[in-house]
Amino acid sequence: MIFEWVHIHKIAFWWIGTLSIATFVGTLIIIPILIVRIPADYFKRKKQKPDHFYRRYSSIRILVLALKNLLGLTFIIAGLAMLVLPGQGIITILIGIMMLNFPGKFALQLRIVQQPTVLGAINWIRMKANQPVLEVPKLNLIKERGQGK
Repeated sequence: MIFEWVHIHKIAFWWIGTLSIATFVGTLIIIPILIVRIPADYFKRKKQKPDHFYRRYSSIRILVLALKNLLGLTFIIAGLAMLVLPGQGIITILIGIMMLNFPGKFALQLRIVQQPTVLGAINWIRMKANQPVLEVPKLNLIKERGQGK
């Protein structure tokens, strides 16, 4: 019964398998390139202003933002799939979040990158490419008493 169903859907299985392998190999190439391109002080910078070019040509800015957000969403979906498939799931999700635009984005990506395993993996990739490690504020798990006074 199951073998008949698999045989009937053989083409779909080939496409799913091919897509899975392509996604895995693609992330092995693309993710390290994107990680190396993150400025070392990215998580310590103040809010950045858009380039003069984008302020002047707002229609181009909207198009670039739409494409960037679509690519970021694609990375997040691929990263979620990689949580159960082979690949760098959490790091792929982080790259996707960095490409999106939404309120609270910086706090979320900072919280993810502050995890020791994630930061260790990112900095390992950066050191292999002779790039400086990311400068990340320390994760403050314990709030001091009397801080709100």
